[in-house]
Amino acid sequence: MPVGTNAETISTLVETARRDYRELVDAGLSFDLTRGKPSPEQLDLAAGLQELPGAGRHTAANGTDCRNYGGLQGLPEMRALFADFLQVPVEQLLAAGNSSLELMHDCLVHALLSVLPGAESRWADQERIAFLCPVPGYDRHFALCARFGIEMIPVPMTADGPDMSEVERLVGEDPAIKGIWCVPKYSNPDGTCYSDETVRRLAEMSTAAPDFRIFWDNAYAVHHLTDERVEIADLLGACAEAGNPDRAFVFGSTSKITWAGAGVAFFGSSPANLDWLLANNSKRSIGPDKVNQLRHALFLKDADGVRAHMDRHRALLQPKFEAVLGIFDEELGGTGLAEWTSPKGGYFITLRVPDGCAKEVVRLAGEAGIALTPAGATHPHGVDPDDAVIRIAPSFPGLQELAQAIRGLTTCVRLAGYEKRLAG
Repeated sequence: MPVGTNAETISTLVETARRDYRELVDAGLSFDLTRGKPSPEQLDLAAGLQELPGAGRHTAANGTDCRNYGGLQGLPEMRALFADFLQVPVEQLLAAGNSSLELMHDCLVHALLSVLPGAESRWADQERIAFLCPVPGYDRHFALCARFGIEMIPVPMTADGPDMSEVERLVGEDPAIKGIWCVPKYSNPDGTCYSDETVRRLAEMSTAAPDFRIFWDNAYAVHHLTDERVEIADLLGACAEAGNPDRAFVFGSTSKITWAGAGVAFFGSSPANLDWLLANNSKRSIGPDKVNQLRHALFLKDADGVRAHMDRHRALLQPKFEAVLGIFDEELGGTGLAEWTSPKGGYFITLRVPDGCAKEVVRLAGEAGIALTPAGATHPHGVDPDDAVIRIAPSFPGLQELAQAIRGLTTCVRLAGYEKRLAG
């Protein structure tokens, strides 16, 4: 329905939406779309991790007894398995515990408490520390900044990644800006893939801070939803070629590949940065869970094994994403009340509702038993200045339950949107 529809028609649409919403509340639904968690069926795909092939195998390819201390950089075969996917040379890749977020946390802590390669002093000794935060973005990145008192400066996302003209201007002027958060492939939450030009400009740009770091959270490197397996440019290589070898911190994990609570996380960077992290980590750990790394290497086997495993994930996820997009088109298409992304991979769909309506949509959905990620979570400090962005996480519910929840959500969008139009 065009935005200019007359007041009488809008009144009718509001009454219809109110009736539909009362029926939705009366249905007594209970659905949770708050986080991008793998479904139980997805977790079942990695059931083979329960037992190592062979009787009591615990020896790595290089003879390491995985039950014992040591091996702070992780098993060579596990690093070799994911080096190409993460675009990091094997010798510059670290395999750790189950959480890449933990590695990001540790990198921030170490930068605050010890001097980064190329830095003049510890971050903790400087008056002000700031990070650029592309928006919409990942709430856990923002939570880390908030935890350590790091100022967050929003920069808008485009179809090619963050607005690079704004990024270049900010980092060139302000030496307190020490980093930028990036989810470069199938980004959280809008599914954007960074263009080659964006990667090049990130690698080559001049920064006022000599210790500027790109936190390159490549969480969805192999999480495709279509026949097209999108590839992005190699940031680490581009940084080295541009004469900024220490600029990139690359992160990844198997959290949504095998088991979210028992996977393997990765850190990749320049030799100097890797030595810096290993030296600091040696004070907090004598080595990672190498038995878990070994069973992952044996279970996934090789790059083709990873691709085949992810194809099985796609078979479960793709119908859910298609269902959400189909319902949005059916229920909201042509109304002028919403726009949404159609990602080629990753775990999220971004729904944009009229300015000033996102919180109300989330509130209405919650009262109808549909739990959504809080409006504003996609922005620093939970504040979306337009109050327009809602992150949709289709992965966890069953297909039938998901369809019910999304149809209920569209009812909330219609109610909030039409009431806003009626109020004028």
